[in-house]
Amino acid sequence: MSETRIRDAREEDIPQIAAIYRTHVLSGTATFEETPPDEAEMARRLAAVLASGHFWLCAERDEAVVGYAYATQHKARSAYRFTAEDSIYLRPETSGIGIGTRLLGELIARASAIGFREMLAVIGDSTNAGSIGLHRKLGFRHVGTARGIGWKFGQPVDVVYMQKSLSVPARRTEPPHFSTLNKK
Repeated sequence: MSETRIRDAREEDIPQIAAIYRTHVLSGTATFEETPPDEAEMARRLAAVLASGHFWLCAERDEAVVGYAYATQHKARSAYRFTAEDSIYLRPETSGIGIGTRLLGELIARASAIGFREMLAVIGDSTNAGSIGLHRKLGFRHVGTARGIGWKFGQPVDVVYMQKSLSVPARRTEPPHFSTLNKK
């Protein structure tokens, strides 16, 4: 069995990241995008996440990117500064073999290390058993479902909200700048 390595995403990963996301855009409701972004747009998104000091991870197996995940501040307004939101996508043929658990586990550890207090999962569709199960396995709890707020493939699509409280250093009152994590 091949070993999976979790590492920081790099610009040269963009073609594989874009291909993974394209599959999800065209065949599922995990994302509400209906037109797959091209590689240039995915490169812009990666650069924006990294420039903001947040993190984007890749799971690599046999020198191929088989999944990716990133965490950013939940919303731009300052009162959300302690709350992260995760996004995670895997190549469909790698689901169920622990890659998602490792990716999300690393995101949780990094978010906690830099002072985030809460992490949200905003999951496309209440039928997305894989993502819901993954988040539940790692300690997220269901906090709500917005019914039918999306429309994809000719039908209404729900959004499931899950939340996890993170452990943070006891004396921290403000999170450090996110880039401190990337300077290991």
